[in-house]
Amino acid sequence: MTKKKTQSIWKLGGLHWTALAARVWAEMKRDDVFGDAAKLAYYFLLALFPLLIFLTSAIGLVIGSGTGMRHTLFNYLAKVMPPSAFQLINDTMLEVSTASGAGKLSLGLLAALWAASNGLSAITQALNRAYNVEETRAWWKQRVIAVSLTAALSVLIITALGIVLGGGKIVDQLAAMYGLGTVLTTTWNILKGPIAFSFMLLAFALVYYLAPDLRDQDWKWITPGSVIGVVLWLIASFAFKGYLHFFDSYSKTYGSLGAVIVLMLWLYVTGLAVLIGGEVNSEIENAAARQGATDAKRKGAKSPRSESKAA
Repeated sequence: MTKKKTQSIWKLGGLHWTALAARVWAEMKRDDVFGDAAKLAYYFLLALFPLLIFLTSAIGLVIGSGTGMRHTLFNYLAKVMPPSAFQLINDTMLEVSTASGAGKLSLGLLAALWAASNGLSAITQALNRAYNVEETRAWWKQRVIAVSLTAALSVLIITALGIVLGGGKIVDQLAAMYGLGTVLTTTWNILKGPIAFSFMLLAFALVYYLAPDLRDQDWKWITPGSVIGVVLWLIASFAFKGYLHFFDSYSKTYGSLGAVIVLMLWLYVTGLAVLIGGEVNSEIENAAARQGATDAKRKGAKSPRSESKAA
């Protein structure tokens, strides 16, 4: 018995890009994606610092505190986040690490991981609405999935940092050994961006695959939703960062709360990008299912006529 082939998700369920965009926009308004993104921003804010505590402690335990990985993690955050928001996070993490100490932070790994998974739990609820499904999993199973996803995303971040940071040293050694000069170094500097982008795509793909309560979903490494979600997040983050660089009026309006407002807005953009990617995948799958049902009806309508001709 041959296995039924499913239509490639990159065929967009037979939809044109403009039709897909119109459907996604209509579904976003119907599902109140903008309201859900605001909820995610709140949960992300509560989960952000436990996640950073978990990441920095895990890096120190697994790789070692003297490798520069922690500084690399915050350097990448500084490239994406608005300056005032990053400064707030950097200062807060410095206060937490100074007050708690490395030993206490290491002992609190599980507690930090549990607290950080609250953000993934919120994403699960929002993606269930995007996919128009009801949550049927037990609460403990939802929590296990959220914790597992948080741990998996943390491993991806640490692995990406290890490749980007350690890869440069390996490339320099190979260039010196084989006399390749700046060829390998230049190549590696070009490849660092695509490698980081691929890890982000994998992170989005994991969220879209495991978070919503979907039973018949096939695993796909790259989906249109994950690509659009990552690209939108990067564009919005850099655009917001550039806007604040030239027109930073939040500190004048909100005073010392300006950094918190900027951080919340950036987290709102992050949640919005994740949900838009989920809506894109959902609409493609719905269109593919409708197209499959239509094709099946057409085949069913043709078969009686073909039988009568044969008779």
